Amino acid sequence: MSTEPARPATSSTPTMRPAQVLQAISGLMAAMFVVLVSSTVVATPMPRIMSDLNGTNTEYTWVLVAAFLSMTVSTPIWGKLADIFNRKLLLQLALAIFTVATVAAGFAGQIGGATHEGGASWLIGWRFVQALGTGGLMALGQVVIADIISPRERGKYMGIMGAVMAVGQIGGPLLGGVIADSWGWEWCFFVCAPIAVVAFVMIQATLHVSDIRRKVKIDYLGAGLIVSGISILLIWISLGGKTEDTGGFPWDSTNSIVLVSIGAVLTIAAIVTEFLVEEPIIPVRLFAQRTFALASVASVAVGVTMFGTSVFLSQYLQFARGLTPTDSGLATIPMVIGSMAGAVGVGQAISRTGRWKPFVIGGSVALLAGLALMSRIHYDTDIWSVWLNMFLLGLGSGVLMQNLVLVTQNSLPATQLGAGSGAVTFFRSLGGTVGVSVLGSVLGAQVGDRIKDGLSALLEKIDPTLQVPSLLVDNPDCADSVDALGTGAVPAVGQLCEPVRTVVESSYGDSIAFLFLLVVPLAIVTFLCVCFLPNLPLSRKTAAEQIEEELGAELAALEPAERGGEGFRELVETGQIVLPEQTGTGKRGDRR
Repeated sequence: MSTEPARPATSSTPTMRPAQVLQAISGLMAAMFVVLVSSTVVATPMPRIMSDLNGTNTEYTWVLVAAFLSMTVSTPIWGKLADIFNRKLLLQLALAIFTVATVAAGFAGQIGGATHEGGASWLIGWRFVQALGTGGLMALGQVVIADIISPRERGKYMGIMGAVMAVGQIGGPLLGGVIADSWGWEWCFFVCAPIAVVAFVMIQATLHVSDIRRKVKIDYLGAGLIVSGISILLIWISLGGKTEDTGGFPWDSTNSIVLVSIGAVLTIAAIVTEFLVEEPIIPVRLFAQRTFALASVASVAVGVTMFGTSVFLSQYLQFARGLTPTDSGLATIPMVIGSMAGAVGVGQAISRTGRWKPFVIGGSVALLAGLALMSRIHYDTDIWSVWLNMFLLGLGSGVLMQNLVLVTQNSLPATQLGAGSGAVTFFRSLGGTVGVSVLGSVLGAQVGDRIKDGLSALLEKIDPTLQVPSLLVDNPDCADSVDALGTGAVPAVGQLCEPVRTVVESSYGDSIAFLFLLVVPLAIVTFLCVCFLPNLPLSRKTAAEQIEEELGAELAALEPAERGGEGFRELVETGQIVLPEQTGTGKRGDRR
């Protein structure tokens, strides 16, 4: 008896009108916004938080390291899970993990009574869990959009998503300063919980994605090696080159050598494992595909720019320009506008024209120009010039952040969409994590040396009558400022006397400009990678339709004499096709 071709488990998704698409992804956009705001809202009040918790410099460092570490290593795993399990359920799980951890972190001030003993450790632990949810939402958001929107139409919606992400990431520190000053830093954690609950309900009510059912082998060994190897290397990068009082160690210390050796061995083992297993977490073989390889490399520089600018621009505006946390947040609005213009405007243009490469190349040029111009700023650079540079940085990041994922998704088989998207997001997060850690170490050394040299120059001129530095004779109020800087801690810039304040502002301004100069070569690499991306036309089919087409093509290729043979049985056994007539006693595909 002949066997009828079986239907794939995934069915086509009907074409949706723009209003229906916006309704479907509204909950997703709300979730992404609340996650990015919650992740960055504590950046501004973090010194106050750790002071209230009586935290050490080591614990302060680990609050930052734990979040970056957890988000980075979990992203590819979430992406792979999206190829295996129901994507909507995974999205809600990631949001639930994030919300619970965020609220729990807000209770750090209630731990340990009046002394808050253990409060900092509580905060570190829940920040680690919180970032697990962040990694999930960063990876899954891209995949879910691909599931319901074709690449040709995806640009404008990913542009909207990119604008939401940019506003959340850049606006978070501003909101954090306002909340901490008005209600107390605990509300930086609590305020987003109601929005997260609303987003969860909206996802349940509006988002409908196909349930891809297929049997898989989960790569537990690869996942373990990736998490452990990358984690150890990130810890090494984050803590290396720092002093012991901040929880770090010199680069040439025993701790450094042991960590980098173990991390390198585990990472190499992970790469070998990913080559050998059937269902790798990060499909290493995808690097043989030109688009995936080039987009992954380009994403590293985008990650450094995204995460680095949000961290170091805030320091430039507060320490080099003397702005308050709230004012420094307001001063980043040009970058927000640039990000929104790049994400939304270019996304719309790509969807209308079907052409993506000229826009992506233009975005890489804007990013390169913004970084090059920011490398020339000083503490007294005209603020309008700084705002223009920030706009270019935002414009370049906004264009590249989402569209590199779009181009990658357009080139991947639909069955590897989750793993591929997760991998690109992973490299972006990895670039940001490594970049912030390395650039932070460089900044610390640069600022320290420049302040030391600046103070020495101020104090070297001695008053011949009193035999004390002329600075202290002419400006008696500078004695406290000099003593404060001698402790290694930088007080509020506004509390420093004018000559010393100029030294501090100049030191931070020139040091942060040097950081932007260090990132310029990465931006050049991004430009070259984008130029060499294959100019493939954008597909008009959703991921669900592509999966159905791929599996349907495999069935159509089987000649009648082969149906029931080895090839057919393999498709059935691996779950790539599901026979409606299958029973518990046998498979119809086994009949000859």
